[in-house]
Amino acid sequence: MATAATTLQKEKFSSSMPSQIAPDTGRIPVVAHVITDDDIGILQGTKLMPMNLNRVVKLLTDPHSVMLYDRHMNALQRLIRHYDKGFPMKDLVQAFKILNVCSDRVNEQPRYEQYILELLKIVSMPFLKEKSSDELIFQQIVIESISQLGYLMRVPSTDVRKQICKTLVSFYCERPAEQKVQKHEPTKLSFNQKVVEDSDIAESLVKSLALIENELDVKLSVLNVLQHISQTSSKICDAMLRAEGANRICSRLMDPDHTGQLLFRSVDILWNLLENGDSAQLAYQLSNLVCISQLRDAFIFQLTQGYSHYDRQLRNDLLVLTSLISSNCPYAPFVETGFAKQLTLFATFQEVKSHNVLVKHLKLSQNHEDFEMKKLLFNMLITLSRDKTSLPIMSDGHLMLALFSFVRANDNTSGPREWTPAQFEELQLHAMSCLCTLCPIMLDDYMTCQGSTRILLLLEWCVGQEDFGGHGNSVHGVGGRGNKRAQMRYCLRVLRSVVSTGDEAVLQDLSDQGAINQLINILNSAISSNTEDDAIDIEMQADMLLILSGLCDGDMHRKELFGASGVDVTVNYLKTNPKFLTSGLGHHRLLLAAVDCVWCAIVGCYITEDYLLEKEGVFLLIDLLQECPKGMHNLILGCLLDLCENPKTVHHVLTWRSKENTSAAHLFCEIFRYEERDMGVKRDHNGAIADVRKPLMGILQEEQGVIPLPASCPSQAIVDVSENMRAKIYSLFCKIGFSDLPGLTIEDHITLTVIEKYLDFKMGEVWSEIITELEQEKIRPTTPDQEAIEALSRAIEERAQIVAGTQQELLEAQQNQDVLDEQEFYAEIRENYRQKEKALNDFSEYVARTSNYSLLKAAKERQELSIEASRINSKYKESETFHNTDLPNLKTTTFGGKTVMVDSTPVSLTGGPLARYDTAKGTIRERRVIKRKPTE
Repeated sequence: MATAATTLQKEKFSSSMPSQIAPDTGRIPVVAHVITDDDIGILQGTKLMPMNLNRVVKLLTDPHSVMLYDRHMNALQRLIRHYDKGFPMKDLVQAFKILNVCSDRVNEQPRYEQYILELLKIVSMPFLKEKSSDELIFQQIVIESISQLGYLMRVPSTDVRKQICKTLVSFYCERPAEQKVQKHEPTKLSFNQKVVEDSDIAESLVKSLALIENELDVKLSVLNVLQHISQTSSKICDAMLRAEGANRICSRLMDPDHTGQLLFRSVDILWNLLENGDSAQLAYQLSNLVCISQLRDAFIFQLTQGYSHYDRQLRNDLLVLTSLISSNCPYAPFVETGFAKQLTLFATFQEVKSHNVLVKHLKLSQNHEDFEMKKLLFNMLITLSRDKTSLPIMSDGHLMLALFSFVRANDNTSGPREWTPAQFEELQLHAMSCLCTLCPIMLDDYMTCQGSTRILLLLEWCVGQEDFGGHGNSVHGVGGRGNKRAQMRYCLRVLRSVVSTGDEAVLQDLSDQGAINQLINILNSAISSNTEDDAIDIEMQADMLLILSGLCDGDMHRKELFGASGVDVTVNYLKTNPKFLTSGLGHHRLLLAAVDCVWCAIVGCYITEDYLLEKEGVFLLIDLLQECPKGMHNLILGCLLDLCENPKTVHHVLTWRSKENTSAAHLFCEIFRYEERDMGVKRDHNGAIADVRKPLMGILQEEQGVIPLPASCPSQAIVDVSENMRAKIYSLFCKIGFSDLPGLTIEDHITLTVIEKYLDFKMGEVWSEIITELEQEKIRPTTPDQEAIEALSRAIEERAQIVAGTQQELLEAQQNQDVLDEQEFYAEIRENYRQKEKALNDFSEYVARTSNYSLLKAAKERQELSIEASRINSKYKESETFHNTDLPNLKTTTFGGKTVMVDSTPVSLTGGPLARYDTAKGTIRERRVIKRKPTE
């Protein structure tokens, strides 16, 4: 503010100072004279003089001057002229107090209206601040002042209401070209937007719509404000929804409007609420009879009467809002208003002929808006299908027939009034996606349209040799550019959704059409293919396996049709490397589908079961059980358990060995221990029972306790059977036996004692729950029942104690065996050392014999005496037939003879017994090749 003065003062001070100050020179006095920027005239803009607004307020409100209208007008004129560049933030309280007083007196004196308009124009400009901190200091005052603008909508004046709307739009969105005031700065646009968001102006404007229903101009102005302020602000959108703005706006959607702006602005506001607000709350407010009727009328009007690009876009926006309502509120009154029937009509009128007046002259072209509307209609009907009351309407409208009209082979060309090949492909995939949802709930229409035949024919075309390059557009066409994979993918999805219903007529129809052999052939082609599979290929293969599982489940004839070729395919997939499970391509789904195919399409038919055993299918399943994640264990164990109903399977299970040479019984015990560890079952450090009263109970079951339930509800002990794998492992051991199992460790034997008594312990849990429930409900059983319950409890607890004792005996036996093994090990060590000492002594004696002849003679004599002592008949030398075999005068301790031992020539020299050996040179002969002359 005093920049110029400071500069001048510095210049004076510096000019008055000498270059060198001598100690004896007197100082020159400086005159303290401050010159401001205002004094030298360098400030720009209008000078804002202070004005006492309290005097104006007192003039307007004082009882003695309340009727002095002329003085009021003069004071207001001076006020308007004084603040023509905007109100300072510090004067906002008095300014809005004056504005409110004038608004309250408009009915008494209409002359106030003109000054209200002028004051509102001033308010439309950004407020003025003296310091940067004013925005923070006066923020709450500004917020309350903006809120006061909404309250001024009570003034019964069209001009005032329209000016309020203009003021808000200008304040929120626009920046005036010039607003230069000395020593003041206008507030930033971001500050203006923030205070509008924090105020309750949005709620006030929404509520004011009820006051201006018959004033179209004012209503359009209010909608214009709401349109601007809701465009980017989520706070304002939430405030509008709290005031039920969506309901208020949508309920008056089709009011008379000659300008055509009402529908556009209303839809734009609803769209802003959808993008920035709570979509669920928006859908809830629109899901009433009035709003649905208004949306229906608006959509039909735009569809039948609109021809411009703008009309088509607005029509599609209405359809998106309708889809939002149906997806968030499935039971919105679409059927009651007739909207569902009309949507079905519009979705099918091109594919199904209709004489309805609404579609008599309706034409859809190839433009983008009509194409998007077709897809939106399909999507809308899918969301409506969640309401079961709409299904008969869709059936009467032949919706399935219209969708199946797209299930045909694609062409590379199109007619003049048809969709382009790219558009048809996208609609085809979208229609098949809809069929995935609709076919399971509209099976009668599916059978009427011969859906199985259509799908299988298209599937055959997909794997055929016909040349077609897909465009791969939209989310449904991922991976389908330049090929037919997108069509094949959705064919399989439709079949999977239909088969999942388990409807016997549909399954029989697919079987009669040859679906089983067709799918097996496709899988064989996929297995023999040299190309690397991606996520889409793996998904399609998994879908085919699931379809085969659904077709063959529970039907012996179809399992026989599955046959050896199906078993070969399944075995190939069971050989999938478990390392691929973490590849992210979906191999886990493929393996699960393969196991499910074994369970549903092979198990239960002795022909296919025996062939699976020949192909080592049981070994593959147990290998998979060992390698796969825990989430797959339950399914594999269930499949193995049902497969063990075949007596031949048990031998395969007992024969199996892992790479570490562990047995299947060891693997089952290990899985049982892991399961109990995850459940938190109480076990000691050796794996033995730690609590004989709760030998099977986990932490979660113990924390939940016993809750009295009706007889129809399963208790915690019963639910536990199906929630983990312990019951399946117990059943498997019941098949393979509990004794004479190979490859078990002492830990496995301890676990096996618990598994063997699993059923008894589970019965004990159930009886404990019964006793606890009776105590909680304060019911005393009859004396015989009480005695029986006590006897059962004691028996089960004693059985647990017996099992615990058996486990301790096993541990003691193992400890004793460990001690014996240790002693044997030490004995072996001692024997090794003794042998080493003997070898040293023998070598010492050998050296002594070879160096001392007398010792050699003595050793020879000892040897002969030992030989004589070992013979039974010691007088045989006296017989006439005795022949001495020893050489005379031979003084060696070895057994000599006349036999000569010759070492063979090394193989490295001879080359083997069949080599071409040259006896003269002692080497292998070179091969000579004799060339024969060709005979003429």
